[in-house]
Amino acid sequence: QLQLVESGGGLVQPGGSLRLSCAASAASGFTLDYYAIGWFRQAPGKEREGVSCISSTGGSTSYADSVKGRFFIFRDKVKNTAYLQMNSLKPEDTAVYYCAAGPTESLLLHHYAYWGQGTQVTVSS
Repeated sequence: QLQLVESGGGLVQPGGSLRLSCAASAASGFTLDYYAIGWFRQAPGKEREGVSCISSTGGSTSYADSVKGRFFIFRDKVKNTAYLQMNSLKPEDTAVYYCAAGPTESLLLHHYAYWGQGTQVTVSS
Protein backbone atom coordinates (compact mmCIF):
# COMPACT_ATOMS: atom_id res chain seq x y z
CA GLN A 1 0.00 0.00 0.00
CA LEU A 2 1.23 3.47 -0.84
CA GLN A 3 2.52 5.32 2.21
CA LEU A 4 3.21 9.05 2.10
CA VAL A 5 5.63 10.96 4.27
CA GLU A 6 5.54 14.75 4.60
CA SER A 7 8.41 16.88 5.82
CA GLY A 8 9.53 20.48 5.86
CA GLY A 9 7.13 22.03 8.32
CA GLY A 10 8.21 24.32 11.13
CA LEU A 11 7.99 27.76 12.66
CA VAL A 12 8.44 30.74 10.37
CA GLN A 13 7.88 34.47 10.70
CA PRO A 14 5.19 36.23 8.66
CA GLY A 15 6.48 36.91 5.18
CA GLY A 16 8.81 33.94 5.31
CA SER A 17 8.95 30.81 3.19
CA LEU A 18 8.85 27.05 3.68
CA ARG A 19 9.01 24.14 1.30
CA LEU A 20 7.02 21.03 2.15
CA SER A 21 7.91 17.66 0.69
CA CYS A 22 5.74 14.63 0.09
CA ALA A 23 7.48 11.37 -0.67
CA ALA A 24 6.45 7.76 -1.05
CA SER A 25 8.02 5.85 1.78
CA ALA A 26 10.83 3.52 0.76
CA ALA A 27 9.19 0.74 2.73
CA SER A 28 6.05 0.90 0.60
CA GLY A 29 8.04 0.44 -2.62
CA PHE A 30 5.55 2.53 -4.58
CA THR A 31 6.19 5.32 -7.05
CA LEU A 32 4.19 8.54 -7.13
CA ASP A 33 4.40 8.65 -10.94
CA TYR A 34 0.85 7.45 -11.53
CA TYR A 35 -0.83 9.53 -8.86
CA ALA A 36 -2.15 13.03 -8.67
CA ILE A 37 -1.01 14.78 -5.50
CA GLY A 38 -3.00 17.13 -3.36
CA TRP A 39 -1.96 19.31 -0.45
CA PHE A 40 -4.49 20.00 2.28
CA ARG A 41 -4.39 21.81 5.58
CA GLN A 42 -6.32 21.78 8.81
CA ALA A 43 -6.20 24.57 11.35
CA PRO A 44 -7.38 24.04 14.95
CA GLY A 45 -11.15 23.98 15.11
CA LYS A 46 -11.55 24.10 11.34
CA GLU A 47 -12.28 21.56 8.65
CA ARG A 48 -9.55 20.21 6.43
CA GLU A 49 -9.35 22.21 3.21
CA GLY A 50 -7.70 21.82 -0.16
CA VAL A 51 -4.69 24.04 -0.81
CA SER A 52 -3.22 22.86 -4.09
CA CYS A 53 -3.06 19.85 -6.38
CA ILE A 54 -1.05 18.60 -9.33
CA SER A 55 -1.76 15.98 -11.97
CA SER A 56 0.27 12.80 -12.31
CA THR A 57 2.14 14.30 -15.28
CA GLY A 58 2.69 17.63 -13.57
CA GLY A 59 1.00 19.40 -16.45
CA SER A 60 -2.03 20.61 -14.52
CA THR A 61 -2.15 22.43 -11.20
CA SER A 62 -4.81 24.12 -9.11
CA TYR A 63 -4.74 26.41 -6.10
CA ALA A 64 -7.15 27.61 -3.49
CA ASP A 65 -7.88 31.33 -3.85
CA SER A 66 -6.33 31.99 -0.45
CA VAL A 67 -2.87 30.84 -1.61
CA LYS A 68 -2.80 31.81 -5.29
CA GLY A 69 0.35 33.69 -6.18
CA ARG A 70 2.04 32.67 -2.92
CA PHE A 71 2.15 28.85 -3.02
CA PHE A 72 3.53 26.70 -5.83
CA ILE A 73 3.17 22.97 -6.29
CA PHE A 74 5.57 20.87 -8.34
CA ARG A 75 6.91 17.37 -8.51
CA ASP A 76 10.23 15.69 -9.20
CA LYS A 77 9.79 12.23 -10.66
CA VAL A 78 13.45 11.36 -10.30
CA LYS A 79 13.20 11.97 -6.56
CA ASN A 80 9.69 10.46 -6.39
CA THR A 81 8.64 13.52 -4.42
CA ALA A 82 6.06 16.29 -4.66
CA TYR A 83 6.60 19.72 -3.16
CA LEU A 84 4.65 22.71 -1.94
CA GLN A 85 6.65 25.92 -1.99
CA MET A 86 5.03 28.40 0.35
CA ASN A 87 6.06 32.06 0.12
CA SER A 88 4.83 35.24 1.80
CA LEU A 89 3.41 33.18 4.63
CA LYS A 90 0.71 34.66 6.82
CA PRO A 91 -0.42 33.75 10.34
CA GLU A 92 -3.63 32.40 8.84
CA ASP A 93 -1.57 29.80 6.98
CA THR A 94 -0.86 28.13 10.33
CA ALA A 95 -2.15 24.56 10.16
CA VAL A 96 -1.21 20.93 9.88
CA TYR A 97 -0.46 20.27 6.22
CA TYR A 98 -1.19 16.92 4.63
CA CYS A 99 -0.33 15.49 1.26
CA ALA A 100 -2.56 12.94 -0.43
CA ALA A 101 -2.42 10.76 -3.53
CA GLY A 102 -5.25 9.80 -5.84
CA PRO A 103 -6.20 9.06 -9.45
CA THR A 104 -7.01 12.65 -10.51
CA GLU A 105 -6.12 16.08 -9.25
CA SER A 106 -8.71 17.81 -7.13
CA LEU A 107 -9.03 20.11 -4.15
CA LEU A 108 -11.72 17.83 -2.73
CA LEU A 109 -10.75 15.42 0.02
CA HIS A 110 -12.79 12.47 -1.20
CA HIS A 111 -10.74 12.20 -4.42
CA TYR A 112 -7.78 10.87 -2.45
CA ALA A 113 -7.26 7.40 -1.03
CA TYR A 114 -3.81 7.77 0.45
CA TRP A 115 -2.78 10.32 3.06
CA GLY A 116 0.36 11.27 4.91
CA GLN A 117 0.57 11.88 8.64
CA GLY A 118 0.81 15.65 8.35
CA THR A 119 3.42 18.27 9.16
CA GLN A 120 2.87 21.34 11.34
CA VAL A 121 3.37 24.80 9.86
CA THR A 122 3.27 27.71 12.29
CA VAL A 123 3.51 31.29 11.08
CA SER A 124 4.17 33.63 13.97
CA SER A 125 6.44 36.45 15.03
